Amino acid sequence: MYHEDLYDVNDYDEDIHQKELLLEEAKQIPASADWKEAFPIIQELKKKWKRISYWESAYEDQLAESFDDCLDVFYKKRKEGFENIKSYKEDLIAQAEKLSLSEEWNKASDEMNQLMQQWKSAGVIGKEEDDALWEAFQKARQVFFDRKKQHWEEMQTKFEHARQIKQELIEKAASLRDCEDWKKTSEQYRKLMDEWKEAGSAGKAYEDQLWNAFQEHRQAFYDRRNAYYDELHEEYDQKYEAKRNLVNQAKEIAESQSYTREHTSKMKELGVEWKKIGSCGREREDEIWAEFRSLMDAYFNGLKQWNEQRHLEWRQRMQEARRRKQEMIQQQKRQIKYMQDEIVGLLGQKAIDDMQEQIEDRKEFILQLEEELADIEAKLEEN
Repeated sequence: MYHEDLYDVNDYDEDIHQKELLLEEAKQIPASADWKEAFPIIQELKKKWKRISYWESAYEDQLAESFDDCLDVFYKKRKEGFENIKSYKEDLIAQAEKLSLSEEWNKASDEMNQLMQQWKSAGVIGKEEDDALWEAFQKARQVFFDRKKQHWEEMQTKFEHARQIKQELIEKAASLRDCEDWKKTSEQYRKLMDEWKEAGSAGKAYEDQLWNAFQEHRQAFYDRRNAYYDELHEEYDQKYEAKRNLVNQAKEIAESQSYTREHTSKMKELGVEWKKIGSCGREREDEIWAEFRSLMDAYFNGLKQWNEQRHLEWRQRMQEARRRKQEMIQQQKRQIKYMQDEIVGLLGQKAIDDMQEQIEDRKEFILQLEEELADIEAKLEEN
């Protein structure tokens, strides 16, 4: 660097030497230097150059041309930089305009803030152009934030409406928590849940608190309902096991095909016990009842067939007994007639009396047989 007193010398050679030194300094500025770093140096060199006297020499003009050429490299670079900044800011404006129509409010807000940070670090290209670009950029941002504000105000109205609805639903849920009509109340709670979802959000400030209050009442009911059904299922399991035991007993009797009075009485007792046990739940009741019913039907159908067979055999025996008695009656009658025919030829009263006594015995026997025959006929008629 040079002191001011050096530039007061009106010596041509000294001035030329000073300009040569400044030209050399200009040449030493790296071409890759950032404009912001190079600009103060260039300004200082130009200021020093202007302070040196001009002697209107051709060499001096040559030095000035070389000096300007060195500096023009950086002014050209500055121009390119300004164009890049302008292009960069125009791209930021385009992004902001696109975001201004977004309804992803949180995400778009973050992206708008990022665009602002990029704008601040983009650099400047001159007040007039910067102001015009800034106005376009800010306009796009304002469109978005005005829409966001309007959306927020609308959401606050919706939040308030949802909050009122949900407070009413909480009161309804509270009124149902102690009900014991499990099916009907469960359906009512499902409807309340549907209404809760349809109401929408009440906002972060209230939503969790409202949900916890609503869920507390629902959970209290469902805990009681679950405890009831757990107990009921345990009871159903016990009843199922009891009925399974009856099925096993009925199966043993039915498969024995032994139709005794004891077995018939036992099967009837099993039916009575079945009714006393009660239902073991819809899921298993129909199935186990069908199994039990089939065994009962198998036994009593077998019993019916067995009784019918026994009755048939009894009728056959009775009919055979009736036939035999009828034959015996006819046989006795034939013998009586024969004896009556023979009595005429008998000699002696004693022989006649003996024959007559035998005839009377056979008549009494016929009467006995006829009584027995009438009894058989009556039984056959009755059955």
